[in-house]
Amino acid sequence: MQPLKGIVLKLVAVTCFITMTSLIKATAGHVPPGQSVFFRSFFALPVILGWLAVRGDLRTGWRTQRPMAHVWRGLIGTTAMGCGFAGLAFLPLPEVTALQYATPILVVVFAGMFLNEKVGVFRLSAVGLGMVGVLIVLEPRVTTLGADTVAVTEAVGAMIVIFGATCAALAQVHIRNMVREEQTSAIVFWFTITSTLLSLLTLPFGWAWPSGAEAGMLILAGVLGGFGQIFLTSCYRFADASVVAPFDYASMIFALAIGYFIFAEVPTPQMLLGAGIVILAGVIIILRERHLGLKRGKARAAKSIES
Repeated sequence: MQPLKGIVLKLVAVTCFITMTSLIKATAGHVPPGQSVFFRSFFALPVILGWLAVRGDLRTGWRTQRPMAHVWRGLIGTTAMGCGFAGLAFLPLPEVTALQYATPILVVVFAGMFLNEKVGVFRLSAVGLGMVGVLIVLEPRVTTLGADTVAVTEAVGAMIVIFGATCAALAQVHIRNMVREEQTSAIVFWFTITSTLLSLLTLPFGWAWPSGAEAGMLILAGVLGGFGQIFLTSCYRFADASVVAPFDYASMIFALAIGYFIFAEVPTPQMLLGAGIVILAGVIIILRERHLGLKRGKARAAKSIES
């Protein structure tokens, strides 16, 4: 294990993803979310194929024994991506980022529901704390609902982002089940394919003809998304998930900076408070997972000695 290298790769992945999201936001006023999903997926494909070629997995890395599992992962994941992109047209970048932090918290709940993972009082308490943070972020959107058209639009945008975060959590739980039999490279490859194809279903609902600048930003978003996925996958080769997971929250620092300097978005104290609580809950869950993982490792080691 090389934890420092893993952390650096995770930070590079986070940087790729938040830059990708910023590019999507810059075009969100004109380009529909389904079209953004297409660019994000289609132009990530050459990067993914190049990665497989470098690894020597171009002939075998995409093979699967469970094609329908990839279809369901594609449906759920593409919905999550589309909802996240749709929310960028209505809400500030830091707020969208904060609401999407609900995903790792919901993963704990869904893992208990669908994978029969044991979820104790400690982690349930952290989940509850995280939900309080989400509600604090949401509260201004809910209480001003109906005040005017802008308020209604922002409230709808917030609900779309939360729905997307829920779908993302379901997708992650589904992936946990898939990795028992499927290669990581196959999961990445087929998601890119399915999200590209599924995004084309939104074509009849009206795609916009992007300007040269918009097309360039959308293509770059796809390329960055592909590289981000590779760096994210690679970081787990050098460090445990519990070591690199907290660095997901560096995206809030980047989102605040980009939102302020690029989009002139000034975060409210309430949004920052809610985001801080969600991040705290996420870190608590990560630390608990690490503690339980260490206990399981010691138990296995003791059992092997006894036997």
